[in-house]
Amino acid sequence: MGSDSNYANSAFFGRPRRPKPLSRVERGMARLPRLIVPEYPMHLVVRGNDRQDIFRSEGDRVFFHRCLVEVTRRHGVEVHAYVLMSNHVHLLATGQATNSLAKMVQGMGRRYVSYFNYLHGRTGTLWEGRFHSSLVQEERYFFACHRYIEMNPVRAKLVQRPGEYRWSSFACNRMGKADDLVTPHAAYLSLGSTEPRRQSAYGFMFDKGMADDDSIRDALRRGAPLGDRQFCKEIEEISGRRILPRPRGRPRKTPD
Repeated sequence: MGSDSNYANSAFFGRPRRPKPLSRVERGMARLPRLIVPEYPMHLVVRGNDRQDIFRSEGDRVFFHRCLVEVTRRHGVEVHAYVLMSNHVHLLATGQATNSLAKMVQGMGRRYVSYFNYLHGRTGTLWEGRFHSSLVQEERYFFACHRYIEMNPVRAKLVQRPGEYRWSSFACNRMGKADDLVTPHAAYLSLGSTEPRRQSAYGFMFDKGMADDDSIRDALRRGAPLGDRQFCKEIEEISGRRILPRPRGRPRKTPD
């Protein structure tokens, strides 16, 4: 178009505006690299895109479970607790290397999505996007995460008791049912000197209940460590990332 039309367009729309600088809050909301520390337990959640179902049959769950067993062994990941819900999956797992958990999720996704799309005549992505994750403090929150994960079907009113749901680690951890996917954590092994004692102590935690569900959800939402202040400081030193909020105001001047 000629110069007249360019002038008319500029007169109508005005001069191009510079993009507005991001506020301090908006800059703080920028996506940060995932916080992963090898050999520390992590709570992960993988969801279906737009919360759509990722399992449509028992066969889907069987294949997904089999895929998980294979990719966890391949990438050096130990799974301590899990649940396969209709549109999302929870895992409590420990990776040997910094990229172990990410490679596990990627490998699982590639294989399962190909299977799922072919079987159900669909195309495109199945997952919501990046999986949610949170490092877990062993001493304070490890078993709280165990319980949170395995109680998912009860909270969703699918069953009355966690042992009634087939697709979770509860039957293994509480009742000793064989499960190729589950590797007991050292914290679990410390519950008792024999399997019956460990299983009994584990079941007691479900009977008495725990009140950490809100803290677990908040840590997952923010991708933040789930633990006390000392644990967060420990993760800061290891990762080189600031986790705890800075004190408000200017730093105090030290006397000469």
